Amino acid sequence: MAKWMAFSVAKKLAVGGAGALAGVGGAVAWKLDQEVRADLTLHPPHLPWSHAGPMDSLDHGSIRRGYQVYKQVCAACHSMRYLAFRNLVGVSHTEEEVKELAMEDQFLDGPDESGEMFMRPGKPADYFPKPFANDAAAAAANNGAIPPDLSYITLARHGNEDYIYHLLNGYCDPPAGIDLREGQHFNPYFPGGAIGMAPPIYNEIIEYDDGTPATQSQVAKDVCTFLTWAASPEHDMRKKMAIKALTMLTLIALPAYYMKRHKWSVIKSRKILYTPKIEHPV
Repeated sequence: MAKWMAFSVAKKLAVGGAGALAGVGGAVAWKLDQEVRADLTLHPPHLPWSHAGPMDSLDHGSIRRGYQVYKQVCAACHSMRYLAFRNLVGVSHTEEEVKELAMEDQFLDGPDESGEMFMRPGKPADYFPKPFANDAAAAAANNGAIPPDLSYITLARHGNEDYIYHLLNGYCDPPAGIDLREGQHFNPYFPGGAIGMAPPIYNEIIEYDDGTPATQSQVAKDVCTFLTWAASPEHDMRKKMAIKALTMLTLIALPAYYMKRHKWSVIKSRKILYTPKIEHPV
């Protein structure tokens, strides 16, 4: 510090200018490097989701349709091991509907009175069934690739639901110079471009129970909404609590500011003077 203070004004300006120039030069070089760097992976653009706003809730009709897409299309390869049937109650299905859905699957239970394991119809407390017994069986059925669990997939991928949507709709022919192995497909939104999953959806792949046209984009949008809810089931409640909390903080902040100004105005603006006593000569 003492050495810096000993510098003349000209030296201080020269050192400061050199530092600023080095910083600006480094920032420009980094930006240029980012601009020219080749990248075969496309970054998914943001889509105007109906639940993206700070006060917007999830589309529960879309969640219901998304579950139908998952069950009829995705569940053949992908598990959702952290989601139970009971989680659908009050969100996309009624309790009776959830009981019927759970009973469509058989689950291993036991032992019974004779010590044997047995199969029984599902209950709302059961978790979604796995398509494969273990990872080895999953890899053997998918050319060595293990399909990821979808419970938290939207939070586990860069781009969240935007990535899932564009991945489902982004299959295309590989560009020149890109060679794919047998069983692989090209998708520019997948890291590396080569993905083992074949295009999973297309127009009218399923028939929605509510009569919504099952176009490819609609199917992708619904399953993305369902996966967003599955990863963040507290989504709507979190936004409701935020609105309540911000409202209370606003109501409290106004009288708190007034009291602060009222109580402290005298203390902050006071001026204390000390007048020493002057001894007058006799």
